[in-house]
Amino acid sequence: MFVGTVVYALINSVILLLMAIGFNLTFGISGVSNFAYGAFYILSAFVTWMLMNWIGVPYFLSAVLSIIFTAFIGAVMYRFILIRVRGQVLSEVIATFGIGLIILEFFRYLGFVGIEYSLPVFIDHSFVIAGTYVDMQRILIVVFCIVLILLLWLFIHHTSIGLAFRGIAQDERTALTFGIDSDWIAMLSVSMGAALAAIAATVVVPLGTISVGEGYDVLINALAVCIIGGLGSTGGVIVASLVVGFAQRFTDTYIGPHWTMIVSLVAILLVLIVKPSGLYGKQKELEERI
Repeated sequence: MFVGTVVYALINSVILLLMAIGFNLTFGISGVSNFAYGAFYILSAFVTWMLMNWIGVPYFLSAVLSIIFTAFIGAVMYRFILIRVRGQVLSEVIATFGIGLIILEFFRYLGFVGIEYSLPVFIDHSFVIAGTYVDMQRILIVVFCIVLILLLWLFIHHTSIGLAFRGIAQDERTALTFGIDSDWIAMLSVSMGAALAAIAATVVVPLGTISVGEGYDVLINALAVCIIGGLGSTGGVIVASLVVGFAQRFTDTYIGPHWTMIVSLVAILLVLIVKPSGLYGKQKELEERI
């Protein structure tokens, strides 16, 4: 039982990393806290389902189209709303959270509730790992996450757009003097964050069903991982994913599943009390600000 718990804790950590990486990327580059992130996750899943079941588009093409559509919605959100309030943290939070509420509750209003809304797994097979049965979908999630992180690193460090991302993230004023359009880069970061949420949904949602309430859970998990690791820190997010992933799985196994989400919230509170900037965060601590 213990070994099985460890195996699934590792997988759970990878899933949390996939869920959080887009939120972290957007904040790390543009400083925008996208509280519509969970809604984009669910939006992508429902768009994929609708393309498959209403129009008959093949699964993988539906997934690609939904990722592109979600990225477009993210860009539109920044271009017409966030650009007007960027830099006003509270306004950004209210605006993005409001947009997320509209998206999620719109699907609930249309009646998209129930177990019939689900996406097929990529490969219906399972293996035995350390005496524990693990389905192929979870194995693919782990492999996919490793490849995705590697591709993101290459993109950020070896492309012109990636270097512009780094420039804006490190010093926006200096980047502006080199001709980098901060609003354009910020819009791309929000769009890319939305696309990463959609990518996470594509590989994770087949493990269960598409639920409006899952959008709120994804947002909470992404916030927990990013706050614990330190907003804007990729290394911190990886470490925090392991911490939260293991905590949730061991809580689920040895205490009860209804305590799982509480673990994430308690972890946020403890980190905010002990180290407000997160494990690897670079924001100023309280004693440095006063």
